[in-house]
Amino acid sequence: MAEEAQVEKVNPHQVTRDFEAALCAYTGARFAVAVNSCTSALMLAVHYTLQRRPDDIYIAGADHIGIRPPIEIPRRTYVSVPMAIIHAGGRPAFRDEAWLGLYQLKPLSVWDCARWFTGGMYDGCLGQMYCVSFHWTKHLGVEFDQGGAILHDSPEADSWFRRARFDGRTEGVAPKDDHFDMIGWHCYMNPTTAQRLLKKMQFLPRHNAPLKNDEYPNLSLHEAFK
Repeated sequence: MAEEAQVEKVNPHQVTRDFEAALCAYTGARFAVAVNSCTSALMLAVHYTLQRRPDDIYIAGADHIGIRPPIEIPRRTYVSVPMAIIHAGGRPAFRDEAWLGLYQLKPLSVWDCARWFTGGMYDGCLGQMYCVSFHWTKHLGVEFDQGGAILHDSPEADSWFRRARFDGRTEGVAPKDDHFDMIGWHCYMNPTTAQRLLKKMQFLPRHNAPLKNDEYPNLSLHEAFK
């Protein structure tokens, strides 16, 4: 209760901004957008790419011009990843890949980094969107809480992500005074979570090895994704 009361005394958006600035300093990313989970981060990143970067996803020389290719992910990964692709308007496909720490949602410039978070991880990754997890079982997490973020380098995407995560709203503007021209999602990071994670970052090692994978099922065999 004391921790929650302390959050109420400060601008909740500033708490999140401070955490995002710390993420940028730690990872080397130009921008970081905090959300409520890595799944939400993946959904927003895929949706943005499908809607705003069509040239990134059409296969050059494809027989069917303008037809989006499927978005490939490993057969064995967390079940919410193909669901995030579907919710974002894409269609998942599966590939055989023995991955550790991160993998690409091909052919998008989006990466699932839920099992790896380390210093300087974004350095040299221009044009990419790294989706990271702050679930309490991960490198950076607080007990019985969760969160995520998109690490990227696009000013245009950053502006879109900030409104998309906040119901299409403008931060700091009351709904009665705002202007709505987009459909957003309710997936911003709780400011209490941002504050707790920001405190824990002070003790986070500079280098962290990728976490071992869980015993993921073969998702390509499940009816939901056929």
